[in-house]
Amino acid sequence: MENNIEHSDIYAIAHHHRFQWEEAQQSYVILFPEGMVKLHGGAGEVLKRLDGKATVGDIVAELKAAFPDADDIETDILGMFDLAVGKAWLRKL
Repeated sequence: MENNIEHSDIYAIAHHHRFQWEEAQQSYVILFPEGMVKLHGGAGEVLKRLDGKATVGDIVAELKAAFPDADDIETDILGMFDLAVGKAWLRKL
């Protein structure tokens, strides 16, 4: 998969979207006017680190440290960013 995500990029949740823990779903979700997306696996771990200051590289480094046994975690993280940007869940700052 080829993406345009750079380690120096900084992202935030898109306008009119809200990222939160949903107790009823027992998972993180993205809420938006058209509905809701339930996030699986590590997607919530990636998105909960978006604070308007952390770069993609910062998030990759933090998750590599938090999950040292996860094979090829960087590819998964970049893939999550690519998906979220492609679905317009995120905006680049």
